[in-house]
Amino acid sequence: MGEKKTGDNKVFIGSLIVVFTIVFWGLIAPTNFSNVSNAVYRFLTDKFGWLYLMAMFFFVVFALILAFSKYGKIKLGPDDSKPEYKTSSWFGMLFGAGMGIGLVFWGVAEPLSHFTSPPNGLEAGSVEAANFAMKTSFTHWGFHPWASYSIIGLALAYFQFRKKRAGLISSIFIPLIGEERAKGTLGKVIDGIAVFATVSGVATSLGLGTLQINSGFNVLFNVPKTTLVQLIIIVIVTIIFIWTAVSGIEKGIKILSDINLILAFVLLMSVILIGPTLKIFNSLTNGLGFYIADFVRDSLKIEAFGNNSWISQWRIFYWAWWIAWAPFVGTFIARISKGRTIKEFVLGVMVAPSVASFIWFSAFGTLGINLKEKLSITALGEIAKVSDTALFSVVKNYPLATFVSVITIVLLCTFFITSANSATFVLAMFTSNGDLNPSNTKKILWGVIQAALAVSLLVSGGLESLQTISVAAAFPFIFILVFGCISLVKALKTENVTEEKTKKKIVGEKVLNQ
Repeated sequence: MGEKKTGDNKVFIGSLIVVFTIVFWGLIAPTNFSNVSNAVYRFLTDKFGWLYLMAMFFFVVFALILAFSKYGKIKLGPDDSKPEYKTSSWFGMLFGAGMGIGLVFWGVAEPLSHFTSPPNGLEAGSVEAANFAMKTSFTHWGFHPWASYSIIGLALAYFQFRKKRAGLISSIFIPLIGEERAKGTLGKVIDGIAVFATVSGVATSLGLGTLQINSGFNVLFNVPKTTLVQLIIIVIVTIIFIWTAVSGIEKGIKILSDINLILAFVLLMSVILIGPTLKIFNSLTNGLGFYIADFVRDSLKIEAFGNNSWISQWRIFYWAWWIAWAPFVGTFIARISKGRTIKEFVLGVMVAPSVASFIWFSAFGTLGINLKEKLSITALGEIAKVSDTALFSVVKNYPLATFVSVITIVLLCTFFITSANSATFVLAMFTSNGDLNPSNTKKILWGVIQAALAVSLLVSGGLESLQTISVAAAFPFIFILVFGCISLVKALKTENVTEEKTKKKIVGEKVLNQ
């Protein structure tokens, strides 16, 4: 028992020291913090942009090959295990934790941004720009991010539930580095990086979500956009998400995820009905065509002799951001996926949320792009620049604007809470030696730490800098994910060999008996 506690404290205390050092740096010297984080990020994306692109493409290919291989039938748990949660609740939890709030934040803003400021010499506001906007949004929110989540989630679920290992990122590497190293300093470093990536990523999302909720209240009820209002929003949301995290997955997180699904469906159907319905379905069909046709080319597109500023600013930033979120989302998805087969897991985690994202961006993106007939391209460009108000600014040009805006704010809050309570749960797991049911004390502590981080960074204006530094710090996770794939295959091969030996033994015994 004493050894376990020491291990817990090393990751817990070490990650806290790193997190608070970076936050104090951001508060005391925000300009220096911003300059350094931007310099590190620029260096990594400029010099290793190709690596991000190749790695993310590899994760998609690897996950799909594994799903349809002979290993696809293997269960994440004992052979007789059954899924703990019904498929709709499972999907709701993984979707809410994975990118729920991001869809609401970027659903209008990203397609509109690409439409009004397209790269590669495309004319702003043209049909070509509209096609590019939809295809690009599909690319950024489709198979690639979910593939990175599925790699970590699948490996963790396999080692946790089938091999009875601790729910830690370091457990994935036991077949490669051995149990002693995985539990030693190297394992602690890996788990510490996972904690930092999770805390900084979620704190940034809490801050950005707060800004958008405040913007929604401002548009609807003229509530001022001030630090005090944002502080009140964070305090209220924090109380709710800590309460739901403490209630556990079955009561708090599952119920909230079910509510998320219903609200998201109501909002999506409302937008489809009030918006240009035919254009939305045409946009979905056309966007899918471009996405599928150009999938390999877009996955690996980077100029050797030309300008890569757009690629760095958008695609590589997204890839780095999804990799930064992979330890948190992957761990949470693993926790709720016991009893599913590898094939069911990969298709459920990769394909289902991607299709939902395609429909979402088709509806909200088309809602914004369609306003070119009513507003000028310049006006649409101005709307796109302010991401936290873009959705509300677009919706007010359509019927039922108030109803849609109210549903949006409620959904923002519930997605916000789902991401935060999932992260609180995962952080408590990471710092409790992978305990699948960590103590409420740890959950409350991490909930308060995340909220405090978000508040301090909002006040100091350091949210973007933290996002940049967390994305840069997640660079090692490219290698953690790649080696995680190798380790998983090694473990699966061993299992397969064991199964074949057992079958041969049974056949041999039958022959001898005859």
